[in-house]
Amino acid sequence: MAKVYNVDESFDHELLAGASCAFGVFDGVHRGHRFLIDEAKRTAGELDCSSVVLTFDIDPDERFHADRLKKLMTNERRIAFLAETGVDAVVVLPFTPAFAAQEPLDFLLATFGDAVPSALHVGLDFHFGAKAKGEVGDLHAWADARGTKIFAHDLKSADGKPITATRIRLLLAEGRCEEAAALLGHPYSFEGVVRQGRGEGADMGFCTANIELASMMQTLGEGVYAAWATVDGRRYKAAMSMGVAPTFASATATSEVHILDFSGKIYGDVISVEPVHFLRPMVKFDSVEELIATVQGNIAWVRENL
Repeated sequence: MAKVYNVDESFDHELLAGASCAFGVFDGVHRGHRFLIDEAKRTAGELDCSSVVLTFDIDPDERFHADRLKKLMTNERRIAFLAETGVDAVVVLPFTPAFAAQEPLDFLLATFGDAVPSALHVGLDFHFGAKAKGEVGDLHAWADARGTKIFAHDLKSADGKPITATRIRLLLAEGRCEEAAALLGHPYSFEGVVRQGRGEGADMGFCTANIELASMMQTLGEGVYAAWATVDGRRYKAAMSMGVAPTFASATATSEVHILDFSGKIYGDVISVEPVHFLRPMVKFDSVEELIATVQGNIAWVRENL
């Protein structure tokens, strides 16, 4: 696993000198991102230098568009995934208001100092600096004067369309977990702290773990899903809902997870949930009995098919 360096006053930019770097946000660390990172690793092998992923501590859109942002991963999980891609180091830049407001050339100076890399791999649509004014052409001009080779890659495609985090988010918003996972190259999952729920599930015979998610992490579309839940490192079959439970007036937007064959107390614990198949939309039932019968059917499907 790569060492993660958080850039602060003590960071030694010499780590980047002569390195082969992949630069981006990398939300989801999907197949397109992995291609870019693998190219940086390939170049590192050819040049006999270190391979580095450059990224930010937050998604820049959290700074500018937090009200409408939907994310595939928390920042912590994204950085942890990047550290497992086989590079030598992950360098995390603090995306502060002052950092974001820098003109493109100042942005590059703040990022690299005088320790320029041998190679820099980015997407063809890479933008940087204040108001994202810096483009790949500006990057080439900066690099040519310093002996850095810029590799600007076309987006990797699947089914004739580019693989992007936006495309994956739209699939998840429609509940299309299998297609999203194929583009990610790994299962989509989210995690959260188990909170005290409303209690109706226990009264009806199926306890649920109630997970609070920040709005920007509610990427998955509302509905009921077959899923896997990981608790204390052990994986269980689960039936989960995402969104409002319309049968109960007091419901709030959240995720409720019924973990099959599990009876432990996990309030306050962090669990991971991997939705894998959409079962049905959220609907308002005419009676509690109809709700119970439907949920029991969902649980039976999970038990038999996962």
